[in-house]
Amino acid sequence: MIRTDRAGLPTTPRRTVLISGASVAGPVLAFWLHRYGYEVTVVEKASAPRSGGYPIDIRGTALEVIRRMGVLPRLQDAHIDLRRLTFLHSDGSEVTSLHPHAITGGVEGRDLEVRRGDLTEALHAAVRDDVEFLFDDSIRTLEQHGHGVDVRFHGGGARTFDLVLGADGTHSQTRERLFGPEEQFHRYLGYCFAVFTMPNTFGLSYETVMWNTPGRAAALYAVGDDEVHAFLNFAQPEPPFHAFGDPAAQRDLLTTVFADAGWEVPGMLAAARDSSDLFFDAVSQIRMPRWSSGRVALAGDAAYAPSFLTGQGTSLALVGAYMLAGSLAGRDHAEGLAAYEESTRGFVTMNQDLVGRGSATLFPVTADALQQRNDRLRSLTAVPPKEGRPAHSALTLPEFALAT
Repeated sequence: MIRTDRAGLPTTPRRTVLISGASVAGPVLAFWLHRYGYEVTVVEKASAPRSGGYPIDIRGTALEVIRRMGVLPRLQDAHIDLRRLTFLHSDGSEVTSLHPHAITGGVEGRDLEVRRGDLTEALHAAVRDDVEFLFDDSIRTLEQHGHGVDVRFHGGGARTFDLVLGADGTHSQTRERLFGPEEQFHRYLGYCFAVFTMPNTFGLSYETVMWNTPGRAAALYAVGDDEVHAFLNFAQPEPPFHAFGDPAAQRDLLTTVFADAGWEVPGMLAAARDSSDLFFDAVSQIRMPRWSSGRVALAGDAAYAPSFLTGQGTSLALVGAYMLAGSLAGRDHAEGLAAYEESTRGFVTMNQDLVGRGSATLFPVTADALQQRNDRLRSLTAVPPKEGRPAHSALTLPEFALAT
């Protein structure tokens, strides 16, 4: 079939793109690629946009992405005004209490902290009427050829797209199909963590309390009055591969590691055993020499997960998706993907390098290092910084031409 415009003249068929993942980077890609003239399909293995979830930060350049998408006011209304971060000794006594931005490098009155579900719902609402979403499905196979990418879905369908973009997280299946096993790109940072929710029986409100011993940390993060996000983090020389994908093994490992812990940790372990939303993973980064091959490319955590230690995972996903979509605007795929790498890699690397080095890190593994960290925390001012970290705003977003 030959497409024509309103005057009956032939038109160029719109290029088609399949995006795998509907969390953060995926909807941003869909939003902008639609505006650049692409026909967009998003496939997501979940049955709907994921609600709930732990709080995430949006800082620096990423704020301009959501402003240009028109969702900034909605997210400002959803902003969590976290007011205090208190560090505790192993006996539960206070080390110091600070404004959270003194640790994160955030800027009060400008940067945002929202529940992850509030962000994903806002992004989905911004694009759901313009693109096709396929929930409860995922990519089974990819086969590239000179004119496109043949895709077979686990749901049984098969289609051909001009481009396929993977925005499916740190453990990306798209990346594995394209580049091979995750291990070659996985940079383990020496820790594992678990997060889950539990009733707020602690009287906490819009604050975080963190307990530490060498190599172990436990935190309670209250974004309101009803429940808290519980967090357990521990040093582990090698990733516990036996526990990944096995919730029972994860709970057993947490119980073993924190068996003699004091403070509120015994109650947290009991809550973890009964939790329906326990999430367990390694603290790690994804470092890749290139983010694309042929007509398939990656964005967000699939390409450059920075780890929660940087606080920049969501911001990198927002910025990277914007830059990938814009780089493809008005270009063939090879030129566009090369431009994406050239324009974005420096920003990504700078933010990935925010992971701390030396003894005064947030989660020290020795008693001496923990003492040094506590001394450093006590020296920080309680007044939030007026300027964020340079890496957060190191990229100035370009304007890309919209399709006519």
